[in-house]
Amino acid sequence: MFTRRSVVAGLASLPIAGFAAKVLVPTPATAQEAAMPETIATSEGDLVIHPVEHASLVLEWGGKVIYVDPVGGAALYESLPKPTAILITHGHGDHFDVPTLEAIAGSVPLLTNQDVFDKLPESLKANAKSIANGEDGELDGVKLKAIAAHNTTADRMNYHPVGVGNGYVLTLGDKQVYVAGDTEPTEEMLALKDIDVAFLPMNLPYTMTPDQAVEAINTFKPGTVYPYHYGESDLSPLETGVGDHTEVRLRNWYPNGQG
Repeated sequence: MFTRRSVVAGLASLPIAGFAAKVLVPTPATAQEAAMPETIATSEGDLVIHPVEHASLVLEWGGKVIYVDPVGGAALYESLPKPTAILITHGHGDHFDVPTLEAIAGSVPLLTNQDVFDKLPESLKANAKSIANGEDGELDGVKLKAIAAHNTTADRMNYHPVGVGNGYVLTLGDKQVYVAGDTEPTEEMLALKDIDVAFLPMNLPYTMTPDQAVEAINTFKPGTVYPYHYGESDLSPLETGVGDHTEVRLRNWYPNGQG
C-alpha cells in the first residue's frame, strides 16, 4: 500500500504481480534526496523536473526555469535554479502565496488565472497576465493552453467551482506536459491527447480520488504520470488499475512530513 508516509524518494523499477503499467516504486532515502530532480528527454534538450512539496514544482528546460504554484517561503527554493517565469493555477493558499512570490519573483513574468491576478499586489501585477479556461498563451517563450480545473461531484463544487481554476498543458520541444492543478476529471482533461507527462492531484474532499485518477489516466492515456497533491491518500489503486499505456512514478512530495 502506498500512503504518504510510506512513499519516499529514490528509484527502483520493481515488478508487481498483476500490474500492467510500469510503476517506479520509491526506495528509502533522506529528505534531501526526496527532492532529487527527474530528467525527461525532449527534442530540444532535457526537461528537468524538480518536485518541491505538495503542489509546488519546478520545470527546467531550454534555459527556462518555470516555477509552478510556488508556496512555502523563499527558503524552500534556495537550492533550486532561479525562476525565469512563474505559473499559478488558482488562489488557494497551497498554490498561491504572496509573501513567497514577493521573495522569489523579482521581475520575472507571471501567468495566472483571473482570480489570482486580481489578488496580486501592484508590484507583481506589473509583470503578470491572466488566462482563462480554454485559452492559448505563452510564458517565457513556452507555448501553453489553460485547461479547465474544477470539481465535478455535486457536494464538492464549492471547493473548486467551474471557470475559476486552471490546469496547463505546456509544449516543451516534442513533449506535452500537463499540470492539472486542483480538479476532478473534467471533460477537458479527459479529452486531452498526446500528453507525455501529467501531474495529477488526488486528495479528498478537494480534488479527485485515486480511483477517479485511475479512470482519468486510462481515458486520456498520458505517457508518464506523477501523482502529486495527494496528502494522506492511499495510492494503491494505481498499483492495479492503470493500463500499460502509462508509467506511474510515485515520488515523495512531503519530505518534511506534511500532508
